[in-house]
Amino acid sequence: MKIAIIGSGLMGRAVMYDLSRAEGMEKVGLYDFDVDLAEEIARRYGNDLTVAGKIDAGDEDAVANLLTEYDACVSAVTYRYNPGLTRAAIRAHTHFFDLGGNNDVVKAQLEMSDEAKAADVLVIPDCGLAPGMVSILAAAGLKEFDKVTSLKIRVGGLPQNPRPPLNYQMVFSSEGLINEYWEPVVILEEGKKKTVNPMTGIETMEFDGIGTLEAFYTSGGTSTLPDTYAGVVDFLDYKTIRYPGHCQVFKPMLEIGLGSRSEIRVGDVRVEPREVFKKVLEKNLSFTDPDMVLVRVTFEGIKDDKARTLSYEIVDRQDSRSGLTAMMRTTAFPVAIIAWMACAGKIEARGVIPQELAVDSAFFITQLKKRNILLTVNTTD
Repeated sequence: MKIAIIGSGLMGRAVMYDLSRAEGMEKVGLYDFDVDLAEEIARRYGNDLTVAGKIDAGDEDAVANLLTEYDACVSAVTYRYNPGLTRAAIRAHTHFFDLGGNNDVVKAQLEMSDEAKAADVLVIPDCGLAPGMVSILAAAGLKEFDKVTSLKIRVGGLPQNPRPPLNYQMVFSSEGLINEYWEPVVILEEGKKKTVNPMTGIETMEFDGIGTLEAFYTSGGTSTLPDTYAGVVDFLDYKTIRYPGHCQVFKPMLEIGLGSRSEIRVGDVRVEPREVFKKVLEKNLSFTDPDMVLVRVTFEGIKDDKARTLSYEIVDRQDSRSGLTAMMRTTAFPVAIIAWMACAGKIEARGVIPQELAVDSAFFITQLKKRNILLTVNTTD
């Protein structure tokens, strides 16, 4: 198996770390516009199977030419490149998987399904944590019910030692963070899709050993789930977990326009408020403190004519031995697993397909366990 990774940032290096140690791998290529960075990361996190090189993720012809050497490609760059990378992968007859994070981009990819089928290619968008892993957990839980009335997904990447005032540190890209706080949120209510505003619907919740936390609506976490399960699940939503008070502090900064892409004049130059805000966040919240990832997927429904509640829970903490953060592990390992499954013949589907419809959830969960991402299951009948 030969798999290429485009992007050598935090998630790209974790994908490379995992795939270069996976069974049956022959070659893992790490590519970035900054070839020096790619080579450094390959030396630090890779092994004898790893090669590094230069690529411009926006150059579809160059990417298509590169991917003819590979069985699959993982995109670990920002979501705006994914439509072009998808087209390039289809041209190269190479399976393609990405970390996603934007509903409009995923919609554009889904429209390429016929071309992917004709090329005998599998494309699965949104294969990270949320969107990503939680969609496969949702599919797994739904199999345990005759009817699901409620499916609630709660996920958060948090510092183990929070620092005020935001009690947060950058655990993935600043663009991704702003996007999920800014874009509209799609949920299911009475089995139908509904749009709600991000950073609303604040609720409190508890995790053993961690204490009281808050959760609120954010965009992108449900990915294709509302389309897949419309009319099947009565209520479905996704909220991001943070330390108490985070939403109250962060939301006003977006309300005054710091997340906007509309340029404003500052002196003799025009700048996007979002670009400035991203740099401020990266400068002031880029700590190296250990992090953790919390996941709770809760199902309520009917099994054998009886009311039932089922919950899946993950608490993952930074791995001091590998140097991989919890966010890197829980975001990058899922896409690495799915890419490996496709190359190993564990996924036979072709086209552009949501992961909840394509991935064998039981096999996927065993692969998480092998990587010490452990799922706790609680059931109440």
